[in-house]
Amino acid sequence: MFQRLLPLLFCAAALAAERKFDFHEVRENQVPNGFRSTVTGQGPSGNWKVIIENLPPVVAPISPKSSIVTRQGVLAQLSKNPDETCAPLFIYDADTFNDFVFRTRFRIVSGTVEQMAGIAFRFQDEKNYYYVRANARERNVAFFRYVDGELIGPVAAAAGVKLGEWHQLTVECRGSKLRALLDEREVIPWMEPNLVLFPDGSSKGVFPAGKIGFWTKADTVAYFADARLEFTPREPLAQTLVRETMQLNPKLIGLKIFGLTTDGTGTKIIGSTDPNEIGQPGEKVERDCIEKGGSYFGRGKNSVLVTMPLHDRNGETVGAVRVTMTTFFGQTEKNALARALPIVKSMEGRVGSAKEFGL
Repeated sequence: MFQRLLPLLFCAAALAAERKFDFHEVRENQVPNGFRSTVTGQGPSGNWKVIIENLPPVVAPISPKSSIVTRQGVLAQLSKNPDETCAPLFIYDADTFNDFVFRTRFRIVSGTVEQMAGIAFRFQDEKNYYYVRANARERNVAFFRYVDGELIGPVAAAAGVKLGEWHQLTVECRGSKLRALLDEREVIPWMEPNLVLFPDGSSKGVFPAGKIGFWTKADTVAYFADARLEFTPREPLAQTLVRETMQLNPKLIGLKIFGLTTDGTGTKIIGSTDPNEIGQPGEKVERDCIEKGGSYFGRGKNSVLVTMPLHDRNGETVGAVRVTMTTFFGQTEKNALARALPIVKSMEGRVGSAKEFGL
C-alpha cells in the first residue's frame, strides 16, 4: 500500500498549480471559454458544446437512499462525420504545459465507424501533437503521435473500455516521459515517445511542451466531465531573461521587458524584477523605442534608467528593455548607455523571435 502511495505523494509535491474545467458552470448549449474547436484530417470541425446529462458519482454513495446520479453539464462532441481519417479536437488555447497530470471522466456514447475518445496533449498544431485514446470497440487504450501529419504508433494495451459507460482517463507527463491510466489503473507504463520510431527508423517530433485538449474520432459521440489539470507552471521566456540577467549582474537595481499589445496600440510589461507588474501598460517611451529605434536615458534619485530596443537573433525588434542601474558621481548618459548595452546584447542572443514572447 505504501509503495503505491509514494509516487502519488511525490506527484502532489512536484505540481504547484491546478485548473478545473467545470463544465457544469457553463450554460447549456454554450461553448466553454478558452477552448477552440478544430480537426485533424478531412471535414469540418466537431460540434462541441455543453449539454445536461445524468452523471454517476465517482465513488458509490454510502447510503442506498442517496441519489446515484446527478443532472449536470458535461462537454459533448456531437458531430458524426463518417470519415475515419477525421479527428475532432477541442483545444484549451489559454496556455501550454510541460509537466502535468490531466484527468477527465469520459463516456463513449455511440459510433458506427469508430468508438474512440481521449486526450490530446503536447499540441503544436493539427498535424503535430500526441494523444491517448480509449477504444470501446477494441477494448483498449493506445498512445499515438502526429508529426508533420504522419501518424506514428500505436503503443496499446488491453483495457475494459465499454460503450455507454463512464470511465476516467489520466495522462501524466514528466519531462520526456509519459504514462496513461484508465480508471486509476496504469495501462501504458512510463515511456518515451522518441522510442516509437518512424517507419524509416528515424526518431523525430518530440514535443517538450504544448497545449492540451479533448479528442474524438470520426463519427464518435462522446461526453467529458470532471476534467482537472495539475501542472508545473512554465516561466515565460521574458521572465526567465529578467531573472537570469539579474543574477549575472548583481549591481542592477531593476529590469523590465516590454512588448507591443495584441492590437499594436501600446506596450505592456512582459517581464520584470517585480512579477506583479507583468501585464501593466508601458509608456510612450517604450513604444517609441520599439517602433522608432534608438535608446532613451533618464535619471532617478539614486539611479539611472536606460531604455533600449530588444532584437531577436535575426535583428528584428521584438520589444524594449528598461535597465535601472546604480549611479555614481560623474555618471554621464554616454557611460550609462555603454553599461546597459552589453546587458541587452546578452539577452538578445536568447531570443529567436517575438513568438517566443507570446506576442
